[in-house]
Amino acid sequence: MRKSAASERVPVIVMGLGAIGQEIAKAALAHDEVELIGVVDTSPTLAGRALSEVIGQPAGSFKVQASLSAALARRKNVVLLHATGSRLPQVKDQLLEALSHGMHVVSTCEELAFPWFNHPAIAAQLERAAERAGVSVVGLGVNPGFVLDRLVATLGQVCGAVHHAKVTRTVDAATRREALQRKVGAGLSEEEFFRLVDQGRLGHVGLVESAALCALGLGLDCDDYEEELTPVFAQEDLVGAFPVKKGQVAGMHQVAVALEDGQERVRLELTIALGVDAPGDVIELDGEPKLEVRIPGGVPGDTATANLVVNAPPRDTASQAGLLTVLELPAGR
Repeated sequence: MRKSAASERVPVIVMGLGAIGQEIAKAALAHDEVELIGVVDTSPTLAGRALSEVIGQPAGSFKVQASLSAALARRKNVVLLHATGSRLPQVKDQLLEALSHGMHVVSTCEELAFPWFNHPAIAAQLERAAERAGVSVVGLGVNPGFVLDRLVATLGQVCGAVHHAKVTRTVDAATRREALQRKVGAGLSEEEFFRLVDQGRLGHVGLVESAALCALGLGLDCDDYEEELTPVFAQEDLVGAFPVKKGQVAGMHQVAVALEDGQERVRLELTIALGVDAPGDVIELDGEPKLEVRIPGGVPGDTATANLVVNAPPRDTASQAGLLTVLELPAGR
């Protein structure tokens, strides 16, 4: 039965007030199953400010706290809605602090979606801490966490054997914020693009984690993974948050492949670039039966991620303790 009484709402704290964190705070304020009790950001430009001033809408009397303990006070059974970084080593201590307070954690950290892939030692540490505290920790978002993995696994439930899965997500970066346009290399030369790729400063974090989740959710026993990142060039002068000239990089095309005994079983293709044709999401399952699902325009990234995070706490708190994947969360609301 759907919760309605205010006393039954799940208390949550938002940590990180970047673009996604602000969307999460707005979604939490509007949600009837969660109760926003605090916000945290260690940035000196944000700590101490009124939340309403930061997000540009009424938000009660909340002020941004500089520490999790200050925001938590004496409240119990609180879920942390965490949105501070994509790389697990960079946010590990924040997650462990939350677990030490006995908090469940729902995080947008892309590498947390399937941390055993790149960070097995940190995954084991988080698993032990969560089990000791009797709480759960899960990483989710639009991708990884939904379009390229969980939604595919859900569709696979109506199939018998699945021989191959291909998912294509195409995003027009011109409709997204400037930070994302910079992240995919818009405006760079080819040389600059590959130099930043080599430094790990470009591209979408979490695509290979999505491939691993997708394989797991479809019951595929994949033993090898490959990933490739290449530029998409502007065929004409383009304008996003800044001008991009013909011949410059307009964005990126990123591919992650999961293989079993050398045979491709999962292929994820992500294109984020200015001026792309026919943005949208396409899922193709070579199974019994074959399935093809198209989402014209695609699932909107920022808004959908915020909603996924805020819809998770009522289900997350009912889950088993430990380090979870989105595949272990109930699908319904």
